[in-house]
Amino acid sequence: MGLTKSEKRNKIRRRIRKVSFGTAERPRLSVYRSNKEIYAQIIDDTSGKTLAAASSRDKDLDGAKGTKTEKAAEVGKLLAKKAMAAGVEAVAFDRGGYQYHGRVKSLAEGAREGGLKF
Repeated sequence: MGLTKSEKRNKIRRRIRKVSFGTAERPRLSVYRSNKEIYAQIIDDTSGKTLAAASSRDKDLDGAKGTKTEKAAEVGKLLAKKAMAAGVEAVAFDRGGYQYHGRVKSLAEGAREGGLKF
């Protein structure tokens, strides 16, 4: 019997995390995608602290209409705004085992538009 979809994703996720490590100068932008929502947070792995977080469930985005991909782009922009307020300009992108496609790509492009560098 083969691996389930979530087991495959976790295997890829562990492989990515071996390389992607968030420091204070360049924290990690971690993405989690559920069927309905998308969540992202900026993490300093050396201290184990979350510096900024945003999701499609945030109160700031309650009025956001459109497809899940369009909402993901808004989440990226909101996260970039929160990161800039926290003094973060450059991040290491951690796609969390998901393909860099669709909502994950949209979130990344939204964060770049907001001013984050990665």
